[in-house]
Amino acid sequence: MAAVTVFTAIGLAVDDRTLTGAPIWAKPLKFSLSFTAYGLSLSWMLSLLTRARRAGWWAGTVVAAAGAVEMIAIVGQAIRGKRSHFNHETPFDSAVFDLMAVTVVVLWSGALVIAILLFRARIADRASAWAIRLGALIALVGAALGFLMTRPTAEQQAAGGRGGSPTVGAHSVGVPDGGPQMPFTGWSATGGDLRIPHFFGMHALQLLPFLLLALTLLAPRIARLRDERVRLRLVLAGAAAYAAVLALVTWQALRGQPLLHPDGATLTAAAVTLTVCAIGVIAALRTCPAPPAPSPKDPTAKELAA
Repeated sequence: MAAVTVFTAIGLAVDDRTLTGAPIWAKPLKFSLSFTAYGLSLSWMLSLLTRARRAGWWAGTVVAAAGAVEMIAIVGQAIRGKRSHFNHETPFDSAVFDLMAVTVVVLWSGALVIAILLFRARIADRASAWAIRLGALIALVGAALGFLMTRPTAEQQAAGGRGGSPTVGAHSVGVPDGGPQMPFTGWSATGGDLRIPHFFGMHALQLLPFLLLALTLLAPRIARLRDERVRLRLVLAGAAAYAAVLALVTWQALRGQPLLHPDGATLTAAAVTLTVCAIGVIAALRTCPAPPAPSPKDPTAKELAA
């Protein structure tokens, strides 16, 4: 995927063709970047398995193979100047999209097996264990939200669905694909966009472990974070907040609302989410007393500093 990222970046630089209002190589580049981060995260998580390592190896191989087939289809269609997703213009285009639908299900199934194995793994640090497990679980939900995009829109249903429309499914809600877009992401600037919850959910796989990493790096400076129970509760609070935001952006997209132009209902829900998150963080920090500062003569002082 890293190699494909370089290839698609070159394509973006030298090929000025556009498709549905965006550079034709933008989608392959974004997919390859996302797959690179996803693959690195899963590889690291698989290294933490304490049991059923062979099953984990096979599940990781399935994910890698399915992702490779997916990228071959996306890049191949970009070379042809055709849409890779929702395209039923010709029998070949339809077959390519059907193949991609199968590979997505296979990839999701492999990721599900890995998530189950991570829940069974004996990871010594509980905060680390739950950051990894909940990140994998929310990522599965985010990946599954991608299936919402395959439903025919009202206009496509009126045209007779797959038999009467060359396109079945859409990224945008309430507006046609290809309208005004946000920079780089390509997300709709005038309507809802189901790629937003799909993207946000999948990258919980990286962001929740990064939250734990930040807490660990801050522990030598903030005495309260040295307590594993506090870190665990902060990870749980962070995962709950992440899931709430995922639900919020999904709801916003399904209502046909642009991400950057929320209405009163969305702002109210965001304010409630932020308040509950802040209460959770404060509660996590106050549940355990701060450990006393170690004495310079205490041999654990060096360990804590390290």
